[in-house]
Amino acid sequence: VQLQASGGGLVQAGGSLRLSCVASGGTFRNYAVGWFRQAPGKEREFVAAIRGSGGVAYYKDSVKGRFTISRDNAKKTVYLQMNSLKPEDTAIYYCAADSRIILTTIRMATSYDYWGQGTQVTVSS
Repeated sequence: VQLQASGGGLVQAGGSLRLSCVASGGTFRNYAVGWFRQAPGKEREFVAAIRGSGGVAYYKDSVKGRFTISRDNAKKTVYLQMNSLKPEDTAIYYCAADSRIILTTIRMATSYDYWGQGTQVTVSS
């Protein structure tokens, strides 16, 4: 499966952005999808993930209540709605997918075989 992330940009603190991750190839509903981010000089970190059925979502503690992950399997797209953005949310955001995720490891980047190219999110103070 190939992934294309988009929707990043420059926004002021408190603003919102919606990221999209569009997949091609594969049976999309079989894939769990995660969003990860990497800030300059830092390691890539988990942000949010959603199971293939779309029924269960997982979040990094610091984004709970601000970010919402959702998916439209008919459109082969996963969204990350980001509200109340903070300067510390600034990073390159990547989407990733895998059809063989073990749920206990859904927050681990190494659990995903397929990655999109990343989209830059910059939040100004």
